[in-house]
Amino acid sequence: MINVVSDDGFTYCGRSDDMLKVGGIWVSPFEVESALIEHAAVAEVGVVGNQRRRRLVKPKAFVVRGQRAGRRRRAGAETLKDFVKSKLAPYKYPRWIEFVPELPKTATGKIQRFRLR
Repeated sequence: MINVVSDDGFTYCGRSDDMLKVGGIWVSPFEVESALIEHAAVAEVGVVGNQRRRRLVKPKAFVVRGQRAGRRRRAGAETLKDFVKSKLAPYKYPRWIEFVPELPKTATGKIQRFRLR
């Protein structure tokens, strides 16, 4: 997004569509994804904003379980939430975690976040 200031220049404001404003503070979905992917039970992850009560936006994660975890060591949603809280500031953890068999992707392999919303 670009805001035109005057004839002399412009201000680049970044990609506001990917950023989440959680509790008045900007959160990058990539930061939350990076923390989640460190867990052995996670193969892939996509994070988007989810509006619930009072139209507040909170992070929601879509997780593809990893093969490394094994059947007995599957991590549940609460385990993954606690894992993210230990890596990042507590307000950044995903409030909802949905386990999916695969993430929607483009032909080049990028996650289609608009389909997760």
